[in-house]
Amino acid sequence: MKIYPLFRALLFRLDPERAHQLTLSAVRLAGDIRPVGTLLRIIYQVPARPVQAFGLRFSNPIGLAAGYDKDGLGWRGLASLGFGHIEVGTVTPKPQPGNPQPRLFRLPDEKALINRMGFPGRGAEFVKQQLSRPRQKSLVLGVNIGKNKDTPLETAVEDYLFLLKVFIEQADYLTINVSSPNTVGLRQLQEKQALDHLLQQLYLERDKLTQPATHKVPVIVKLSPDLTDAQLDDALDVILANRMDGVIATNTTLSRDGMSTPITREEGGLSGKPLFERSLAMVKKIYLRTSGKLPVIGVGGIADAAGVQRMMDAGAILVQLYTGLVYEGPGLVKSILQELRK
Repeated sequence: MKIYPLFRALLFRLDPERAHQLTLSAVRLAGDIRPVGTLLRIIYQVPARPVQAFGLRFSNPIGLAAGYDKDGLGWRGLASLGFGHIEVGTVTPKPQPGNPQPRLFRLPDEKALINRMGFPGRGAEFVKQQLSRPRQKSLVLGVNIGKNKDTPLETAVEDYLFLLKVFIEQADYLTINVSSPNTVGLRQLQEKQALDHLLQQLYLERDKLTQPATHKVPVIVKLSPDLTDAQLDDALDVILANRMDGVIATNTTLSRDGMSTPITREEGGLSGKPLFERSLAMVKKIYLRTSGKLPVIGVGGIADAAGVQRMMDAGAILVQLYTGLVYEGPGLVKSILQELRK
C-alpha cells in the first residue's frame, strides 16, 4: 500500500499554503540531519543517464521548478529525493510579503493549482546565506530571479543586475523570470524592446564579472505559455541575439480553457495537468523555430514518465516538476526515472 495518498489526504485538509510550509519545513529538517538525508538518498535515488546542457552536467534530466523553495530553505533535503537539479526562487532584491492571502488554491480533480503568490520572500541576502551551505557535488543549483513589486518597469533592469551580481558565484545557472502573471506589469518585460534592453545589460554584466578563463554562468529566460506566435518569435529573436543560454517553457497560464468549476475563477497562474499540452506546444515551437540551437527546459503539468518522454520528443533537453510533486509525492522522481530506464 502506498503511504503518500494517506499523507496527502491529511495535508489537503489544511490551507494549501500552510500545508506547503509544513512540508518544506520537514524537507528542510531532513536535509539538515545528515543520517536522514543519507537514508532518503538510499530510498529515492536511482541510477540514470547524465545529461549535458548549458555547459553543465546534470545527473539526470529531472529538476524541481522555481516556486517550491522560494527562499532556499529546503533545497538540500529536496535534492535527496533524486532531482538532478533544483531551481530556488523566485528571489527578489529586497524582502517582500507578496500578494494578500489566500493566494494558493487546489483543484484536485484536475491535479492542478492556481497561485497568485506575487514573489513573497526574504530577499537576496537571506537566500545567499542559505545557498552557502554544503551541497552534493552532483547537484546543479539554479537561482530564479525577478524584480520587486514596487520597482517600476523602467528601472527593473537594476533589480536583475543586482541579483546577477549577488548570485553569480553561487548559482550554477540563473533564470530570468519575466513571465509570472502575479506581479503587475512583469510580463511586459517579455515584449521585444524591453526584453532586448534587459538581456543586453545582463549579458554585458555577466561578461564583466566573469574571468576570461572561467566558465560563464548560464543565463536562461523563462517564458509565458500565453505568448502569441508573433510575441514568441520576437522573444526568441531577442534571446538569440543577446546570446542567452536557453529557455524555460513555461511559466503558469492565465488561460482556463475547458475549465468551469467555481474555483477556476480565482485570479492567478494555473499549473498542473491542464497546463501540459500548452507547455508542450511551446517547447515544440521553440525547438522548431530555433532549429534546436536554443536548449529548452520543459515544465508544466508533468507528472509521469510519459509526460517527460513527450517533452523530450518535442525538443526539451531537461524537464522540471512542481505541481506533480504535490499530487504524486516524494517518490515521483524515482518512479519516472525507473520507467524511463525501461
